[in-house]
Amino acid sequence: MNLDTEKLGGTKEAIITIVGFLGAGKTTVLRQLVEAYSEKNWSPFIILNDYENAHLDSQQFQKQLASKSIKSLTGSCICCTGLHQLRAFVNDIPERKNGVTLVEANGTTDACSLAGFLGTGLEDRFLPPVQLSVVDVKNWQRRGEHNDLEANQIQISSLIVLSHLENISKDRLNEVSEDIRRINPGATILRLEELDVLSLPSLLPSSNAVTKLDHHKAHWASCSVDLPQLPNEESIRTICERIADSVLRVKGCVQLEGEKEYTYFERTPDGTVHIRPFYSIPPTGPKLLTVGLGSDPAELDWLVRDVINRYQEG
Repeated sequence: MNLDTEKLGGTKEAIITIVGFLGAGKTTVLRQLVEAYSEKNWSPFIILNDYENAHLDSQQFQKQLASKSIKSLTGSCICCTGLHQLRAFVNDIPERKNGVTLVEANGTTDACSLAGFLGTGLEDRFLPPVQLSVVDVKNWQRRGEHNDLEANQIQISSLIVLSHLENISKDRLNEVSEDIRRINPGATILRLEELDVLSLPSLLPSSNAVTKLDHHKAHWASCSVDLPQLPNEESIRTICERIADSVLRVKGCVQLEGEKEYTYFERTPDGTVHIRPFYSIPPTGPKLLTVGLGSDPAELDWLVRDVINRYQEG
């Protein structure tokens, strides 16, 4: 559905929370939404939440948005302990023409609890928050003990965006789509390229019934350690690959020897390592961040030193 921006410009501001499992592609979706809204003369404001150093993710949006339009919420979960701070962030957002607020939740958020509590205590100038859930088709419901959390993250989403569709068979796509409809029959299911950003402010909150999640499943160990300069990109891959599989999220920013710029890296839950340039200076310095069982700073420090020593020894 295409909507006229001038017609919507004087209405209340939409709040869209982007939820989904670790590595599903939430930041990719957020980045595309920010770009699309900016091109259409809207004024997006984004809030990013993460267990460790959300400021690192916020730096990636500095080329798309002014820093005054970006907020980071680190060290707490917005579905519970960080909820009051999230409300305060939202209520402090300046009024502007064609405004839209985009909130990226961390990958272990109890999405149903977030939706149930976020809508209370907001100023009247905002519409009731709606959820957009990102589903990794390749890994959907292949999370073992974390399947309940992943299913929770789509239960009351008004819109579900499918990601990681490369080399996916029609049978797998149909299987995942049918599973999503079973859990949330009222949701609209789209691929990212099918998303019409001007239709999002008109979405209504889901009325789907909620299956309560045992809330401790949404809270995992996390930690961060400082990183010295690393020898090369291969040393980054070695560190990422040697971290235990029980650690489901690995990311960081580091300076490689002989280079002035910084390098961003991440390991997604399926074990894939991505490395790319980081076009800024990390506000808290070079860091290695992990989420999941086995996130222990002493072990990470030892691992980093061991990898560096092995490369120095040749």
